[in-house]
Parts: sequence; structure tokens; C-alpha cells
Amino acid sequence: MMKTNRVGSVLKYVLLIVGVFVSLFPFYWAVIGATNESGKIFAKPPVLVPGDRFITNIVNLNEAIGIGRVMFNSVFIVVIYTTLSLIVCTMAGYAFAKFKFKGRSTLFSMFLLSMMVPYHAMLIPLFKMMAAWDWLNTYQAVILPNLAYPFAIFLMRQNMLAIPDAIMEAGRIDGVGEWRLFTKIIIPSVKSSLAATAIFLFMYQWNNFLWPLIVLNTKEMYTLPVALSSLFGLSRIDYGQVMAGVTLATGPIIVFFLMLQRQFISGMLGTAVKE
Repeated sequence: MMKTNRVGSVLKYVLLIVGVFVSLFPFYWAVIGATNESGKIFAKPPVLVPGDRFITNIVNLNEAIGIGRVMFNSVFIVVIYTTLSLIVCTMAGYAFAKFKFKGRSTLFSMFLLSMMVPYHAMLIPLFKMMAAWDWLNTYQAVILPNLAYPFAIFLMRQNMLAIPDAIMEAGRIDGVGEWRLFTKIIIPSVKSSLAATAIFLFMYQWNNFLWPLIVLNTKEMYTLPVALSSLFGLSRIDYGQVMAGVTLATGPIIVFFLMLQRQFISGMLGTAVKE
């Protein structure tokens, strides 16, 4: 029996090591590509050691897309979007979880059903709306349309269901107002859920490509994914530049996730709570 358990443990760790390798190798390949010239990326045998072209590739990337301005656009949009969307989705989740009002279940079901609507089906109406408001090629055109993100509302609502109503009733009896009840009792109780939702919203907006591509039409307003797509021309493609851009694009996501990974796991597990 002991030998069987030992074999099982070894097999488990081997599978985990293989999984880690498969998961991390694309990132390693991007970093290696960012430090080598374009021709070496597809060399046979493949080059798996860092080169000395990283600074050159970054300089060339900056000349091609203006990396400073592009990074500012992406960081500004994702910070404002994550902050505002987190506020909106948290308040909506609180309302759906703790307030009883007519049509609550129907409205919440509509939110869930909206996740089944293909995103591409909303692009034309959204574009017409932005054009009518004269918001094309602006930050608000990228930030505002998806503030009330259905999955984020669902995530916050499911976690808030775990908070006992007795705590809220006790606060109301003591004369605590609804806003103070929300900020002093509810928010501290769902910190892990807030972190999980923040990571999800951050990753969604940071990687958002199609909508910014449609609504932004000048290079000065491009976000990082849109700017990187412009590197793929009709003739020559400098893959060293592309890999350098990919490395810069994945860095903030990895750092943000590592900072909040424990809260992310706890928050996602909280969605198992049933009403």
C-alpha cells in the first residue's frame, strides 16, 4: 500500500511539473524572442537562450508605435475602468444579494442571459451610440460601455449571499445607515471577492482588443493590444519587436495576479454559495 501511494505521489508531481512547463514555456519563449533578432526566432534548431537584442528591440518598438504613449493609454484606461467597474458591480451585487424588491430574480436572470449574447452582436449598436454622442476616439468610449459587467456582478452577488442578514439587521437596529453599513460591514467582509473581481476586470480590459480597435482611430489613442497589431504589416514583420511588445504586455498582468492570487482563489471559491 505504501509503495502504491509513493508511486501515485511521484506520478502526481510529474504531471504537475509537466503542466507548469507547458504553462510557462510560452512566456519564456516570448522573453527569449524579445532578446533576439527576428531571424533567430524561427531558427532550426530553435534558440532557447537569451540574446543581446532586447534594448535594440525596445528602441525599435518605441519608434514603431510610441511605447510610452501606448502604455500610458492602456494603464490609464485599465485603472479607471477597474476602479469604476468594481464600484458599480459591487453595489449591484449587494443590491441583488441583500435587497428584496419586485422583479429582482427576473432582472438578475436578464443579467445572466446577457452573458450569452455574442459580443460581436453589440458592436454596431455601441459604435452608433458612441458616434451619436461624439465619443469616438476618446477614453470614455473604451471605458464606459462595459462598466456593469454581468459576470463581475454575479461574482459579487454570490459572495455577498454568504453574509448573514442578522449582522445587517443588527447594524440597522443600532442606527447604522445603509451607506455606512455597506462600506463598514459589507466591503470588509468580501475583500477576497473584491480582489478576484478586480483581477478579472483588470485582465479583461488590459487584453481588450476588438472594441478599442473599432472605436479608436489615431495612434496617439491606441492601447497596447491595438498598437501591437499594427506591427503586423503586409511585407516584413520584425518578430523581435513583437516579442518585446508581448513581454511588456504580459508583465503587468502577471504582477497584478501574483499580488492578489490568494484573494483571487478565495473569492472564486465563494461563488459556490447558494441562496
